[in-house]
Amino acid sequence: MATSKDSKRNDPLPTFCFWVHIPKLGTDKAFFKSVSGLRYEHEVIPVRAGGANDTTFNLVGSVKWSPLVLKQGFIAGSPYKFLEWREAWVSGSEMTRYSGTIIQLNTALQAVVGWDFTNGWPSKWEIGEYDASKNELQIETLEISHDGLKLNKNPPTT
Repeated sequence: MATSKDSKRNDPLPTFCFWVHIPKLGTDKAFFKSVSGLRYEHEVIPVRAGGANDTTFNLVGSVKWSPLVLKQGFIAGSPYKFLEWREAWVSGSEMTRYSGTIIQLNTALQAVVGWDFTNGWPSKWEIGEYDASKNELQIETLEISHDGLKLNKNPPTT
């Protein structure tokens, strides 16, 4: 079936087209190998009711936000902004929380949608295992704990 050139396609978005925007950290466009942890769930509280000893009822609890997990190749001599952010938290010299956006791109590399996280802080940093028997790139991992995710239908484009 042919379609008009003017019609908009609604193709599924590719998982490999994204970048991370944390402006106050000085990272207008940070590229990563992967970003995960874009999820949240409600805690389920089971309650037994009097007189109904054979069953439980589920109450809605608080929302639990998963930490964002960002992975990228470790490059010697590059700006170590994420590691420096983590080290500032460990030393207690500057415990600054930042908000940012994970931006989903389409196949034409245009920003389509974003996920805003609020009050993020670096809860974990890790460098990959050194192993002389492997031929792999060195990967650094940063976990960002945050206070929530929100869909952004108009994400930043630069």
